[in-house]
Amino acid sequence: MYPGKHAAAKADQACFIMAGSGEVVTWGEYEARTNRLAHLLRSHGLGQRDHYAVFMENNAHYCEACGAAARAGLYYTCINSYLTPEEVAFIINDSDSQLLITSQAKREVALAAVEQCPQVKQVLVVGGGDGAEGAVVDFEAATARFPATPISDEWLGTSMLYSSGTTGRPKGILRPLPDQPPSEPLLLYQFLTDLWQFREDMVYLSPAPLYHSAPNASVSLTIRVGGTSIIMEKFDPEQYLALVERYRVTHSQLVPTMFSRMLKLPEAVRSKYDVSSLEYVVHAAAPCPVQVKQAMIDWWGPIIHEYYGATEGLGFSYCNAEEWLAHPGTVGKIMLGELQVLDDDMQPVPTGEPGTLWFRSGTPFEYYKNPDKTAESRSSNGELCTVNDVGYVDEEGYLYLTDRKTFMIISGGVNIYPQETENLLITHPKVADAAVFGVPNEDLGEEVKAVVQVMPGETPGAALEQELIVFCRANLSHIKCPRSIDFEDELPRLPTGKLYKRLLRDRYWGKHDSRIV
Repeated sequence: MYPGKHAAAKADQACFIMAGSGEVVTWGEYEARTNRLAHLLRSHGLGQRDHYAVFMENNAHYCEACGAAARAGLYYTCINSYLTPEEVAFIINDSDSQLLITSQAKREVALAAVEQCPQVKQVLVVGGGDGAEGAVVDFEAATARFPATPISDEWLGTSMLYSSGTTGRPKGILRPLPDQPPSEPLLLYQFLTDLWQFREDMVYLSPAPLYHSAPNASVSLTIRVGGTSIIMEKFDPEQYLALVERYRVTHSQLVPTMFSRMLKLPEAVRSKYDVSSLEYVVHAAAPCPVQVKQAMIDWWGPIIHEYYGATEGLGFSYCNAEEWLAHPGTVGKIMLGELQVLDDDMQPVPTGEPGTLWFRSGTPFEYYKNPDKTAESRSSNGELCTVNDVGYVDEEGYLYLTDRKTFMIISGGVNIYPQETENLLITHPKVADAAVFGVPNEDLGEEVKAVVQVMPGETPGAALEQELIVFCRANLSHIKCPRSIDFEDELPRLPTGKLYKRLLRDRYWGKHDSRIV
């Protein structure tokens, strides 16, 4: 999140705007803020390639909390703002973070976490601390004591984010940090800037939490090219459309659940807002149901682009709307890394058949302080890497995702990938969200179970359960369909679109299954 030349050239113009409050932070203000924080970090002895952490909701100080690292040669770790004190403490300790930036809203959890983190030198609280000095301080008061000019030893810094932990304990994803000035971006980020057609006069709408890799990177790149970001405190489907119209948004990145929620708005609400300013919309994070994406292209036109890539950066695929329409369901062709689709014996599978996706890594990475997990992600010869996603490639080289290997259901010896069933259920007008996974069955080993969150105004129960099972059987082979459906008020899905399926699945398995760790 380095402002570069734009800080001086556009000092009085908006660098970013908070969507809910309307607060505007100018380029000049952003430059001064990141410089002051960089000086504070140096004052605590944080030198090149040291670490600190950010744990808070989207707010007007989030960008500078990351931007200081980008110009001070540091690694910053953004922590999921919904975690418990124990989970937060694990990431702080595991990342060797020496300082924590949090907010008044997250203060209680943050301080409980820091009690378990003896290496943390100071906690800076946005919106309320204990003055400008001490172990717990007010963010603005503490930084105000430092110069608004750059530190003397600027280096390029970057994020060290953690895997979401949807299938186990999160892992820190460390990328090598070269000795170069902050004006020179990492090659991966320059690649994304060019691919996503970012430019100086763009207006980017960010609807997701900045602790996640894709939103954080997108806002960072917008700042780097000199565009203006509109940052939503949280996603609301109608507010999103209103913001597109109000600010004449040109670029945005969403996840499939956001598409679904906008599509389920009443037609009068959807047609109320002018979204014609949109030029380039990208989505990722989870496979998008074909019906949902088709409906979005029908609504917004062929401006919707898709990519597949883990935070690890080991591989990257991409397709534009035209390619997707010709190959519905694809996540595109490989653009970074070299893909091999292999079976459990590390042998290539035939074209069109699913297997584990292995890459000759597009960008180098390792799991921080975790050589065992790093080794698990590599082939025996160390040449290939995987995050255990499953998919297949068609005859034209287009990749299709099937599911995570850890979520595969083995029922009566048949492998079932639940993503297809989830994608179908989410299209039902009475379903707001759905999760599908295997539960114990004495005869078959596992059977297919669905857990559903219904739309507002709908009544969960036996009648709806039967309606949804019939709906699935009308569209899928019976082996893929749930034998039973339970209902929850809300599924444990992150605002990033990631579903904590393990939390649901564990209720049914207890200690009887250990495949998801």
